[in-house]
Amino acid sequence: MTKLTFIYYLGLSLLFTHELDAVRHAEWQLLYVLRSMSESAAYPLFAALHVPLFFAFFWLGHHANRRVQGIFRALASGFFVIHAALHFRLSGAASYHFEGVLSETLIYGAAAAGLAYLLLAAKGLAKSAV
Repeated sequence: MTKLTFIYYLGLSLLFTHELDAVRHAEWQLLYVLRSMSESAAYPLFAALHVPLFFAFFWLGHHANRRVQGIFRALASGFFVIHAALHFRLSGAASYHFEGVLSETLIYGAAAAGLAYLLLAAKGLAKSAV
């Protein structure tokens, strides 16, 4: 396993575990469309939307075409960073409940892995261009 693959899997594991934590903390209450819905409607939709999302992470992140795989992993790693920035921005909201070591480690750990992936991938691209 390459360093990039290891870092991608680490970031993905942290993000997926955060999504378990997100159910516990009713993250749908922070999302624009879902927060206006009743909990009995928002929760099942929030959970169901993760099926195609997780499928995309598995399928595209392990795509047989290495170019597709690499582009997707870079985009996913960028998402890990953006996701953490969104959490930071929303951290003052009344319905934000992601306090504590576990929640913050999952969110910001995924971002750190995403940033590390992007930096190492860029370094590899720069090295191969020489």
